[in-house]
Amino acid sequence: MAGSVEARLAELGLTLPAVVPPLASYQPAVRSGVYVYTSGQLPIVDGKLAVTGKVGGEVTPDEAKELAKTCALNALAAVKSVAGDLDRIKRVVKVVGFVASASDFTGQPAVINGASELLGAVLGDRGVHARSAVGVAVLPLDAPVEVEVQVELVEA
Repeated sequence: MAGSVEARLAELGLTLPAVVPPLASYQPAVRSGVYVYTSGQLPIVDGKLAVTGKVGGEVTPDEAKELAKTCALNALAAVKSVAGDLDRIKRVVKVVGFVASASDFTGQPAVINGASELLGAVLGDRGVHARSAVGVAVLPLDAPVEVEVQVELVEA
């Protein structure tokens, strides 16, 4: 039975995806005490990247913002894989977003807003977090965006 977080996702017209399998030697998420740390999540849907390239080049900032939302959804799936239930999220502590950027692109914060806004829409006040938005030269698979999330769980 889906909990209130997954019910909220459904209200937003979203479905929690399957956990994206690792591309190398790592786990999608690990738990340490009451914290869950996700690995960087790419905007992979149904096993593939829909878009590749640099933001401010081949990818528009608006497209990248939507991709960051997909990354956050994938991060929630990774959190659920180790927490068991998204309703155990006490709060999102930190989001780190990486944007593969054209050399003159400086709008990384607006791109990563896609992830932040999704977390806020789904989790309300529990989704408010600290954040970094970093421009980089290239990301795995030539992805435009990568997002990692750290959450605190309610103690069982």
